[in-house]
Amino acid sequence: MILENIHSPADVKAVGREDIPLLASEIRQKLLETVSKNGGHLASNLCVVELTIALHRVFDSPKDKIIFDVGHQSYVHKLLTGRYEEFDTLRELGGISGFPRRDESVHDPFGTGHSSTSVSAAAGIAKADRLNGIDAFTVAVVGDGAFTGGMIYEALNNCADIDRLVIILNDNDMSISPNVGGMSRYFSKFRSSAKYFRFKHGVKRAFSHVPLLGKPLISAARGFKNALKRLLLSQNYFEQFGLSYYGPLDGNDEKHLEAVLEEAKNDGKCSVIHICTTKGKGYTPAEEHPDMFHGVSGFDIASGKIKSSGKESFSDRFGKLICDRAEKDGRIVCITAAMPDGTGTCGFAKRFPDRFFDVGIAEQHAATFACGLAAGGKLPVFAVYSTFMQRAYDQLLHDAAIQRLHVVFMLDRAGLVGSDGPTHHGIFDVSFSCAIPFVTVYSPDSFDSLEECFDKALKADGPVIIRYPKDSDPGDYGCEFSECGEVGVSDFGENVQFAVVTYGRMTKNAVEAAKIAAGAGIGTRVIRLVKISPLPFDDLKRALENINAVIIVEEGIKNGGIGERICAGFAQRGINKTFSVAAIDGVFPVHGSNSELFDIYGLSAEKIAGAIIKAAGDET
Repeated sequence: MILENIHSPADVKAVGREDIPLLASEIRQKLLETVSKNGGHLASNLCVVELTIALHRVFDSPKDKIIFDVGHQSYVHKLLTGRYEEFDTLRELGGISGFPRRDESVHDPFGTGHSSTSVSAAAGIAKADRLNGIDAFTVAVVGDGAFTGGMIYEALNNCADIDRLVIILNDNDMSISPNVGGMSRYFSKFRSSAKYFRFKHGVKRAFSHVPLLGKPLISAARGFKNALKRLLLSQNYFEQFGLSYYGPLDGNDEKHLEAVLEEAKNDGKCSVIHICTTKGKGYTPAEEHPDMFHGVSGFDIASGKIKSSGKESFSDRFGKLICDRAEKDGRIVCITAAMPDGTGTCGFAKRFPDRFFDVGIAEQHAATFACGLAAGGKLPVFAVYSTFMQRAYDQLLHDAAIQRLHVVFMLDRAGLVGSDGPTHHGIFDVSFSCAIPFVTVYSPDSFDSLEECFDKALKADGPVIIRYPKDSDPGDYGCEFSECGEVGVSDFGENVQFAVVTYGRMTKNAVEAAKIAAGAGIGTRVIRLVKISPLPFDDLKRALENINAVIIVEEGIKNGGIGERICAGFAQRGINKTFSVAAIDGVFPVHGSNSELFDIYGLSAEKIAGAIIKAAGDET
């Protein structure tokens, strides 16, 4: 075993050239063994094995900083930077993260849970190193669609004068269009061949030994080469930014990659290295179905069969709903930002290809594009993860809300998302969206409720948000909710004097908590909200009559959440109640299973029941 003896990048450099293929094989086996059990991102990591080995053989981490973007490509990096012994804990509570984290290792210089941030961060780090007198390189590894994000291009516009910055474009058929022109492809391959680089280095070495004339000869040769290139080739996109360009290269040829990285390192300027890799490399099921093995909950290595709960998710149900409604209403169009699989919109894309728009990892553009469609008389539905919608906050406010354009925002993965961790927990959308005037926000707790909310959203006037979890239908609660205007009410036990107000997925936990409290002799009312903005205060007032104490439970942040809004609204109306709020307060939740996280942050049925029982004790 070679991998188990790798404790730092220095150990990677010490591996003999003849043993590199064996090390790559061991890494792939470790990835398969761990991700098959723990879940995570597989195909994207299998394709960067050789690249990551080459990076650590050429550069000197942590002095040289390597940033992975999107960060889920960093598993191999973790294995080679002293985290082999911990790797079995990947994505588990208390274990290592599925993304780079500054507080996890000195070899993770910048956290990258979302995409398209690496070049900006790398440029900043490189500038800081120069200002601090540090003679180091900064490397940004950009792949898995991150080059479709607009922030990358904003950063490229400011990179030409930054030295010792290397940008690696990991092109696995998802991130950039093919080069145009046979001559361009031919000369790119010629310039990037290992023999070419060895020849060029040999010429440099030979000229450098010529007394007095060495440096002028090298400069003249470089000028002649560049002039010939300009004569025969038009500059490619990156060269027009003033960046050195290498590629396209075989990104799974480790030896070749080392030669190219050394060339870029010797150049010392800001360089773009364009590599082509095979997503899922080395594992046939992942190579044949890279989309299916992009992010998995677990799988059987021998058969390639992916583990599944077998249950329909909210995303699946939404996908069916929008297809059904689109059959009846030709105005409906669907937008997603590189997430057709995750948001359940693949079916829509197949049935209505002219009405489906995948804009890449560009949430800001997607939101304003949807507003433009609305202004043009269409009925746009933008399906996006809650955590990614944070990027489009300004567009939601300025382009949708101020103009009161009818756009439906479907916020998938709302609430906690388990092992994906702090960069992906959808816990901020309630706070930021409910603060914006003229935006209606729904948080359904079941598939039936999702359908009702979607139909209301399609008939609405102005922007509407529907937020729902990464989960399946909760099933029968074992109780009935009576309608009190726009809120649902269900009582448990006798002499009801306490209430739990909640919405979305927490409804199930609140019901279970009320049953526990009722079993302890404390009559409890559960009040279920579906429309959470604007809040139906009159209906809430009626539902809370004769209630002494109220606990508001929400799977989101406390600051600016529904709990605080209810407390403030009742105070403004001069209604005296004893309120407490169970929410996520002052932290970024860690990664772990949802059941573990619910318990940690006081959102499990048992913890909510404990809060009710404590409130009852305080009342007496």
